[in-house]
Amino acid sequence: MKNSEIRELSTKDIHERLEDARTQYEKAKLNHAVSPLENTNVLNNMKVTVARLLTELRQRAMVEQSK
Repeated sequence: MKNSEIRELSTKDIHERLEDARTQYEKAKLNHAVSPLENTNVLNNMKVTVARLLTELRQRAMVEQSK
């Protein structure tokens, strides 16, 4: 997901996507431990997506605090 796509989502949607992304990341990590993935960049991309979602949530929280 791109940052611009994440910014357009509501906070509720971000929380839902974050939960889904974390579950998918954990499953992929476990699958990679059992049998190596052909393309390990998938794991890195998932981790980056989780970080982007968390960053957007943090930015929104900071904006709410400053009001």
